[in-house]
Amino acid sequence: MADKLQAYCIKCKTKRDILDAQAVYTKTGNPGTRGSCAECGTTLFRMGETEAHAHVPKPEVIEQPKRKKKSQASSKKKSAKRKRNGKLVIVESPAKARSVGGFLGKDYTVMASKGHVRDLLVTQLSVDVENGFEPKYRVPNDKRETVKALQQAAKTASEIYLATDPDREGEAIAWHLIAAANMDEERVQRVVFHEITRSAIEQAFEHPREIDMNLVNAQQARRILDRLVGYNITQLLWDRVRNRLSAGRVQSIAVRLVVDREREIEAFIPEEYWTLDAELQKQPENGNHARSFIARLAKINGEDVAFGSEGDVKPHLEVLEKSQYVVQEVKHGTRQRRPSAPFTTSTLQQEASRKYGFSAQRTMRIAQQLYEGITIEDGSTVGLITYMRTDSTNVSEQAQQEARHYINERFGQDYVPNKPPKYKTKAKTAQEAHEAIRPTSVLRQPDAIKSLLTRDQFKLYKLIWERFVASQMANAIYKTIRVAIEAGLSEDNRPYLFRVAGSTLQFLGFLAIYEETRDEDLASDDDEGRILPDLSVGEILDLRRLLPEQHFTQPPPRYTEASLVRTLEEYGIGRPSTYAPTLAVIQDRDYVTKEGKRLISTDTGKLVNDLLVKFFPDILDYQFTANMEDQLDEIAIGKLEWRPMLEQFYRPFEKQLQHAREHMPQSRQVEYVGRDCPQCGESDGGQLIIRYGKWGKFIGCSRYPDCKYTEPYLELTGIACPQCGQEHAGELVQRRTRKGQTFYGCSRYPDCDYSAWKLPPESERIMIEDIRSEKAAEQERPAG
Repeated sequence: MADKLQAYCIKCKTKRDILDAQAVYTKTGNPGTRGSCAECGTTLFRMGETEAHAHVPKPEVIEQPKRKKKSQASSKKKSAKRKRNGKLVIVESPAKARSVGGFLGKDYTVMASKGHVRDLLVTQLSVDVENGFEPKYRVPNDKRETVKALQQAAKTASEIYLATDPDREGEAIAWHLIAAANMDEERVQRVVFHEITRSAIEQAFEHPREIDMNLVNAQQARRILDRLVGYNITQLLWDRVRNRLSAGRVQSIAVRLVVDREREIEAFIPEEYWTLDAELQKQPENGNHARSFIARLAKINGEDVAFGSEGDVKPHLEVLEKSQYVVQEVKHGTRQRRPSAPFTTSTLQQEASRKYGFSAQRTMRIAQQLYEGITIEDGSTVGLITYMRTDSTNVSEQAQQEARHYINERFGQDYVPNKPPKYKTKAKTAQEAHEAIRPTSVLRQPDAIKSLLTRDQFKLYKLIWERFVASQMANAIYKTIRVAIEAGLSEDNRPYLFRVAGSTLQFLGFLAIYEETRDEDLASDDDEGRILPDLSVGEILDLRRLLPEQHFTQPPPRYTEASLVRTLEEYGIGRPSTYAPTLAVIQDRDYVTKEGKRLISTDTGKLVNDLLVKFFPDILDYQFTANMEDQLDEIAIGKLEWRPMLEQFYRPFEKQLQHAREHMPQSRQVEYVGRDCPQCGESDGGQLIIRYGKWGKFIGCSRYPDCKYTEPYLELTGIACPQCGQEHAGELVQRRTRKGQTFYGCSRYPDCDYSAWKLPPESERIMIEDIRSEKAAEQERPAG
């Protein structure tokens, strides 16, 4: 045998000479050489025939009978028949899985996808704009284990039911589940229910259907449209303004509304005007004086009154002091007030904001909990409300009948309208759900289950329950009176006309249970609750005093979250699922800040808005954006193809984008703190500036990356810490929880652990400057 015969040594990890080489044959008759490594002694083996094999007898090989191979199709069929059993149901959340599983029984396995399982890649556009806008989806890293578990469960299930939410997004999640978990579509069915109750779920599983690709394509088109706009413009803003900014079809319009309103307020010039009221009284009868009332001057010589200054009012005061006041007309009547419709997503967010100060995001988080299920007295888990993302005001006949029976039992037949009321939705095409937000059972009264709910859950459930019951009740009826009063120096000369109206509640109707919170920006109804004495035509009244009053026109009010949602809905911009995240992101990006309930645009918001309005006028046009929403609705009902729609949008947008890349100016924002960098300020002149990172604002050195000094950014309030402010000059600062909720803590944390959700009442506040001034004065005061 050749001396240089070699084989690979697994220990030396290289080829070595074979020592003591022996020619051998394997059991199957193949020649080889066995020996040991010349370096380490490890056994080596090399296949192949050598000269030494001529002297080694070849063993006789007895062929074993070959097994008959089963066809692949037959194997799969028998395997599937043997292994597949049980029914798999997939919903979005674990809480919903527990609730649904409680109604379906042991034959069903209910699992949660935990939201979306596929999405566009975050690090790139992920849309092939040259090939039909084909999206590039992937399973996010944090969802791979979930998808793997769903895939294993789907392989062994005889039937698969996708029970994701009953809207476009839920339909798209179901479609993505099939692809991500590699499901056999022949075994997949889609089930939809708008409430998590036994009857609703049983009915849904009795009537499964296929995936509605129109809804999927509408959601795909929205996602791709938002990516085309958001990804491209966001990159541009990062390059020209600063990082951690973003843009989007709906969010940029919301910012524009706030910015435009702020500029209206800044440009507003108040104008003076005056009103003139008269306090009048019936003449005494038997020495008794009736209650006085106020009437307003409406006309002089048949012309509407418009006083621009005090000088315009004065000439009339002397005449009216001497005038006679006579009742010219008395009109009695009735007015009916209709209840508000049951909640949609938009109106729920608005009312929760007005009544409880809830943000839109907080409202939707609580509503999701009520929809997915709460454990009740008998230990079962049941959804308390119907699906909470909807723009429909429709109500099922069964729910209406249950409500009418409850109203009759509790309030009496007079409170039940002759016919169940119907409400017209404001949305042009209410596609997101088939019903308004309502309790799944009117008989589940809020007070009866209060102990089972958190404080916020109880508040919101009570609001939804009362609004729905009220919406099914009779109208409230008011008794009204309108009085016209003439005034002048003689019977033939009464040029002044005063008017007053009043109304008193005659029948409570729906007001017996609920009244919508009045929007603070709307003028109050002075007539409501005003009681006037019995007056008759020709009756002479006594003047008690004249009340001239100066006024100034007021600028339009700043938006609240409630009024901004209402405005977006009126324009037809956005849909139920977009309002809450839109309001959250414009505040997170520092485009808008909230003071009290009011939204105020920041300098960053104004700068970004102005750049986008200039370079992307279509995207920032209210009507254009609303038309895009209409087109998405048409895709959802099969009237429009999604790819041509995107093509029609993108080509003009692409030109605007290229123009912006060439001509948008650099507008770098540098916000100086006003302090030298503690690390390099003295030596290299570093200044502290406000920077933006993944978790929001922080303070860093202007010389980054040469100097990497950082410190936390504190939103100072100027209010002394109630716990340590007097002694240590601690100041309350605004902070945020990991979930984005605002709270207030001491600037001296962790030395002082004071925290609160709200600032102290104004009457209890001590300003930090007052404490510092007092301490400085004490230090300057001479000893003794």
